[in-house]
Amino acid sequence: MMNLAAYANVYGAPPVELVGETAGLTQFSPFFPGASALDEAAPHSLDGIIILGPPGTIERRYTIALALRALKPGAPLMVLAPKDKGGSRLAQDLTVLGCTFDESARRHHRICVTQGPGDAKAAAAAIADGAPRLDPTMGLWTQPGVFSWNRIDPGSALLIANMPPLAGRGADLGCGLGVLSHAALASAKVKSVLMIDLDRRAIECCKRNVADERVTTMWLDARRIPKTLQTNALDFVVMNPPFHEGGHENQALGQSFIQSAAAMLRTGGMLWLTANRHLPYETILKPLFKRVTLVTEAGGFKIFQAQK
Repeated sequence: MMNLAAYANVYGAPPVELVGETAGLTQFSPFFPGASALDEAAPHSLDGIIILGPPGTIERRYTIALALRALKPGAPLMVLAPKDKGGSRLAQDLTVLGCTFDESARRHHRICVTQGPGDAKAAAAAIADGAPRLDPTMGLWTQPGVFSWNRIDPGSALLIANMPPLAGRGADLGCGLGVLSHAALASAKVKSVLMIDLDRRAIECCKRNVADERVTTMWLDARRIPKTLQTNALDFVVMNPPFHEGGHENQALGQSFIQSAAAMLRTGGMLWLTANRHLPYETILKPLFKRVTLVTEAGGFKIFQAQK
């Protein structure tokens, strides 16, 4: 375990057994509602930072480059990641960014320690490569690291193809880039849609992708909906819930989303859900909803309509 005295900031949730308790450090991950934004940190303003590297190369190099830009001269940067989820490529990332570093391995993680500034041109290129952009094929604002950032998820596409025109007040839990909300808002009878996502970057993209006065966006964890939103008042909820966490399948994620939807819907309200075919969501849908209908199965996905 390391001495955290030189590190005032953290990105993500590095394993405690590797770096110690980081709860008292300033959080910069977009997956922690209320956290600071690393892309908004002023150059040369931060003391040391520990980064749990994202698994995707573009997103990981973008994050490291942002940290290098933000660190004070001589302030340390530690980046670690599981070997099979980006850790084996950390040395290459730092070399590309012009950094000299010390590398070690512990508990199936690679750990690299360096300091800024590295190569300013290389860092600027990595930042540009990982920044938000308008995807011409999808016609949506997106960013590497956001769910299904470079294509329309086929499960969402299947839900849209089978979802009737909606009406009333609704929510999109785990809204991502806003694809389901955009489809819901095509109905003039929809009065409002509350878009919720754990990823700040997704919420920022949604503000551009779903420019509609009927929309409210919230940076929240849909598994832990606050009591103020558990109103049993909504007419509909649409969702394509995640089922991976930290690179591993976690069926409890989708189950929590379903429980949140049930708490938000009025009696008679409708949940429209897309899921991978192998996920056994029927077991949690049936106790919470009066009627559960399997609408269709195709391409490895299934669509449920559940009435509360």
